[in-house]
Amino acid sequence: MQMTTATVFLASQLASLMLASQLITGVVLADDATTIVDSPAYRDATRAAQVRTADLLARMTLDEKLAQVSCIWLQKENILSADGSFSAQKMAASFPHGIGCIARPQDRVGLDAPGKRQARDASDTVQLVNAIQSHLLNDTRLGIPALFHEEGLHGYQARDATVFPQAIALASTWDPQLVERVYAIAAREIRARGAHHVLSPVVDVARDPRWGRIEETFGEDPLLVSAMGVAAVRGFQGTTLPLASNKVLTTLKHMTGHGEPESGMNVGPAHVSERTLREVFFPPFKAAIQQANAASVMASYNEIDGVPSHVSHFLLQDVLRNEWGFDGLVVSDYFAIDELVSRHGVAADALDASIQAMVAGIDLETPDPTAFPLLRDAVLDGRLPEAVLDRAVSNVLMAKFQATVFETPYADAEYAEAITGNASARELALDAARKAITLLKNNDNLLPLNAENISRIAVVGPNANETILGGYADVPRQAISVLAGMQARVGDSVRIDYAEGSRITEGRSWWDDPVTFVDSADNHKRIRKAVAVARKADVIVAVIGGNESTSREAWAEAHLGDRASLQLLGEQQALIEALVATGKPVVAVLIHGRPLAIPEVIDGAAAVLDGWILGQETGTAIAEVLFGDYNPGGKLPVSIPRSVGHLPVYYNHKPTSRRGYVDADTSALFPFGYGLSYTTFEFAAPAVDRKTLAWDTDIEVTIEVTNTGKRAGDEVVQVYLRDPVSSITRPVKALVAFRRIHIKAGQTQQVTLTVPFDALSFVGPDMKETIEAGDFELMVGADSQTHQRLTVTLPMREP
Repeated sequence: MQMTTATVFLASQLASLMLASQLITGVVLADDATTIVDSPAYRDATRAAQVRTADLLARMTLDEKLAQVSCIWLQKENILSADGSFSAQKMAASFPHGIGCIARPQDRVGLDAPGKRQARDASDTVQLVNAIQSHLLNDTRLGIPALFHEEGLHGYQARDATVFPQAIALASTWDPQLVERVYAIAAREIRARGAHHVLSPVVDVARDPRWGRIEETFGEDPLLVSAMGVAAVRGFQGTTLPLASNKVLTTLKHMTGHGEPESGMNVGPAHVSERTLREVFFPPFKAAIQQANAASVMASYNEIDGVPSHVSHFLLQDVLRNEWGFDGLVVSDYFAIDELVSRHGVAADALDASIQAMVAGIDLETPDPTAFPLLRDAVLDGRLPEAVLDRAVSNVLMAKFQATVFETPYADAEYAEAITGNASARELALDAARKAITLLKNNDNLLPLNAENISRIAVVGPNANETILGGYADVPRQAISVLAGMQARVGDSVRIDYAEGSRITEGRSWWDDPVTFVDSADNHKRIRKAVAVARKADVIVAVIGGNESTSREAWAEAHLGDRASLQLLGEQQALIEALVATGKPVVAVLIHGRPLAIPEVIDGAAAVLDGWILGQETGTAIAEVLFGDYNPGGKLPVSIPRSVGHLPVYYNHKPTSRRGYVDADTSALFPFGYGLSYTTFEFAAPAVDRKTLAWDTDIEVTIEVTNTGKRAGDEVVQVYLRDPVSSITRPVKALVAFRRIHIKAGQTQQVTLTVPFDALSFVGPDMKETIEAGDFELMVGADSQTHQRLTVTLPMREP
């Protein structure tokens, strides 16, 4: 039955390739595909990518096809010498038919210690890439170069590359234009080292903060995630294909339901309905594909309704290709095909897993050729139609032509060194960090601090003298801690004393498997020292939160990153209580990857800044905000819970949710979209262009916002919608439009936001998008709880 489904699915894709093949003149094919008498069309850059793909596919042997759907990462030892340089002899022996993809050329993974996980600099990476490409182009039968891929979650994951704020912090900017610029720099740095493909962005909607990968996401709201995802794709890829010389192909991760796993544990089953998939988890993927032409998609590790994503015809064929019209590359997540056997138990062995995955729609196995090479026998004995393999190979080749890998296989080491982490990249990293910082509390306008009125500041906390960079980051050219940033800001005018206060873990590695928490007694000694320092200060800045060990991807049972609690670790709560007890004003600066349930800290501190993970310029940005050089304007991309017991806490819940607890308030500690400023804003009554709506016509919402304070600042105007009566239950509200604006003190700005007509739609009883006539409530304001309402009416459609 699967084969029949696959054959039907393949028909439309292969038909276009057959047509392209007919356009190629002079092709004579032998049974062994070795006799070619024409001038190769696939080498002609003036031909369309589809024509070049069909020509090249027609020339390939079975072994050459299988090579193109395979990748190398941990098996780099099979192509490298002991010193890490490329070995043509080893490559020819291990991969005589070439290779489709090579993962992460910037690292030395796969070599024996001490080479494991050692990073290459720009020159070393370029030298390796160029050597491999030269071999593939000149010493293999067809001369097919590899598609190198890298990671770029919040900047290129490579030595010396620019580390921007983590994705959750970028989402806090509510500024898609900024996000597009960030990923354009990441693309430039990746492409400069010879890679044409990036495994980013993550467009999972995250609805469980226990999940360690929530820091990799753009938050809990489908519209916000969609806007940021589209911006990221445009930054990486540009707006045209084939790629420009400073762009890379993108990969949307991870399709789908990944962001609400059972128990908050990575890879756990996603217990979500088809309707929830369509209304919450699908929209960012659909938007990135249809609005930004994302080049590839990665299937997710998890299962939905008993079907792992890597063998889901519904996800990879019915929805992705048939409904959304996606014609790009589908890649496996790392080792996920093997896990169909080892974790999910839906395949008897690696060959069975390979057949199921490829038939379902996986085109490229990553990161190593452990499963797909086994398909050779399956093709020869008929268990896998060669047409299915041809589909996968075609998608890999199309990606290479779209990425111009044949025309631009080599990189320039001198250029790569010059642009990696350069001044313009650092300035953008600083600007992104500034815009991400969110002011959560500011009693008595303690902030900004006035250096002229302060003689001594105590800077304490486990994250004060560390620059937390988050997952998927390497060591940048510079990294500035909060302590260093504050010292640079005040110079000798204010004395700054430092105390660690507490320590969360022994080391803070994202890579190392064990997480070792610090002895409580040792931390209490640190707390006593910190209190002694704090008593001498006029104000205390406590830099607390988490680190790379406490919020990260849990990729194995021995490498965990999800949490059962959302409280502070490492006696940090005791540290804050002791600091507050000194009677000195405490400014809490949160640096962390996941939402933290810390009502006691919020109550005790006089002011609270949330930075999430701000990247290499953390210290400079925090110092600028603390002393008023920059007015914070970030907004929360997720709701902050009061405790784990309050989960789920996302704002766009159904009407029957959150009825009440006998022992606790049901509201979020801070709502989605929340953020304060050093100035104040007043929203006038909103207006719409028409209160009686017209079918298929967008809604224009206008509001005047006045800066009633004494300094310029940023505000984010947010529009939410509620459908109070519908045939299917609807959320109490859903974000439908937003814009970050800058207003000078005393000035008023009129803002007009467009609410797309499709925002009125929902998935009806038949699982199809529908819009029903009736009243709709629009809510306009500064966050998901503070807004003004107006009602619009959609009349019955005329027959």
